[in-house]
Amino acid sequence: METAEKQGQLSLLLVDDDKELCAMMNEFFAEAGHRLDCEHDGRRGLACAASGTYDLVILDVMLPAIDGFSVLQQLRLRKDLPVIILTARVQHHDRILGLNAGADDYLLKPFDPDELLARIRAILRRTDTVHRKASTDMTIGDIRINAVTREVWIAGSSAELTEMEFDLLEILMRSAGRVVSRDELTIALFERAAAPYDRILDVHISHLRKKLEGGRSLIRTIRGVGYVFARAA
Repeated sequence: METAEKQGQLSLLLVDDDKELCAMMNEFFAEAGHRLDCEHDGRRGLACAASGTYDLVILDVMLPAIDGFSVLQQLRLRKDLPVIILTARVQHHDRILGLNAGADDYLLKPFDPDELLARIRAILRRTDTVHRKASTDMTIGDIRINAVTREVWIAGSSAELTEMEFDLLEILMRSAGRVVSRDELTIALFERAAAPYDRILDVHISHLRKKLEGGRSLIRTIRGVGYVFARAA
């Protein structure tokens, strides 16, 4: 996979009803050499994201017509596209809702545009790096993955993982038997250290466990340290 960033320009979609913010972001990304389209309600944003060829979608939570959580849930049924949630809500529960709906990351309003761009680049570099890996199949127990096609099989049956879940699984499987710290995982996935009370990693781990384990304990939590993937599945 070759991202637009490799060619110099990102193609981004911002869905936010704050037209002043959209204008400011449009100017910021244009100056940075990237293309930003804007939609101002959830229904139009969903249609645009589902039919367009964007590298990433920046999605506000509070939207007319359809709220951001619903847009994200419906988009995930149609397309596996990186999404960053923007929210002015400070409640921990609301951020978890976004991650549960399938967001790759979230950013609280007000935010620094440079931080938003850094997070976008981190997500796209991670995705591009994994797509370009030379290695192919890797198997531990009855879990098999292909790093090139990004396919996963459990006991011979295909499993559907999100981009983030696949990247997390690959990191853990390549380090099987070794504890991978929360900081290692957060830096590898988001290119930043884990912040106190940041639950984004825990949510993705929880989703991955539900899809893989079927009552088994493949991904073990080492309290206060990180996670380890069992060598024997």
